[in-house]
Amino acid sequence: MQFIIRRPWQLSQRDHTPEAVYLRQKLHRRQFLASLGVSAAGIGALLLQGCDKGTDDEVLKAGNYEPIPTAPAADANGEPGHEPIVGDSVAPQGMYPARRNDKFEYGRAETVEAQAARYTNFYEFDSSKMSWRYVTKFQPSPWTVEVDGLCAKPRTFDLDDLHKLMPLEERAYRHRCVETWAMCVPWTGFRLSELLKLVEPQPAAKFVAFETFDRPSQAPHRGASPPPSYPWPYTEGLTIAEATNELTLLATGMYGHTLLKQHGAPVRLVVPWKYGFKSIKSIVRITLADKPPATFWNTLMPDEYDFEANVNPHVSHPRWSQRVEKMLGSGEKHPTVIYNGYGSYVADLYPKA
Repeated sequence: MQFIIRRPWQLSQRDHTPEAVYLRQKLHRRQFLASLGVSAAGIGALLLQGCDKGTDDEVLKAGNYEPIPTAPAADANGEPGHEPIVGDSVAPQGMYPARRNDKFEYGRAETVEAQAARYTNFYEFDSSKMSWRYVTKFQPSPWTVEVDGLCAKPRTFDLDDLHKLMPLEERAYRHRCVETWAMCVPWTGFRLSELLKLVEPQPAAKFVAFETFDRPSQAPHRGASPPPSYPWPYTEGLTIAEATNELTLLATGMYGHTLLKQHGAPVRLVVPWKYGFKSIKSIVRITLADKPPATFWNTLMPDEYDFEANVNPHVSHPRWSQRVEKMLGSGEKHPTVIYNGYGSYVADLYPKA
């Protein structure tokens, strides 16, 4: 006989969206809720709650906050900040001081912004995909990011520092969730390697740890989930080689404007060759370390979410295949590609793969 022992800190099955949600999005809502064991009364309440999906305008406005200046800030000596770099294509909305890096292309249609904003994972706010409904109290400004650990010049940066010191660019990246959905997003940000240079990592630094905000009063699901259910705050990590790879961005904007709250305002990680849970949102601390850091999902369910988390169609999740991905909004299906199609940039980081 075989037994499955569920550890106290592991998520129960009902806290995970079943594979059917991604493969059969037209499943009748009542059938889906019934399959989760929700009572008739509970089904009625949830149906009423879910009737109003919100207009596109409401979804976008829900996560909006005060935008940054549209021109590069000046430094302490009054000199202008970094000009936009690389590429000849201005970001479509023209609201952000960045140009499109023409080196990167989706190879498919860009995801409609409202679709990307409507369907997000952000467990601090809610375990559903509708975190835009619950971000109202979250305040992403003012904000600071502390960079510490094994570095010669630890430093705390505020948003003005980041926008003044870092050369912003826009990159058209594919994004692949471990749950098999995907999107194509124009991120605005800067290379993480440029920020790390400023703090001068020590030779012993082999890993980079990331930590998100810890504000239960501003994040409903964060406050409603006592330990040991979740190892708050959310944490993630990369090797130093991954962190300094040219693909790795710290994003402060998307679609030509500042990040929406549900996307990880005001600054988030973007590592397009890995599953989306590695791209930690709303970062407050970056720590250089000599050992692999504990991460949120790897701590909760190490048998399902490994530290490396590279997109790989040949390695299935324990509960679903990773061979096919489905685009948000359009529903188009595409074969999953190793490293999400970015193998020319990162394959040499994994010689044993």
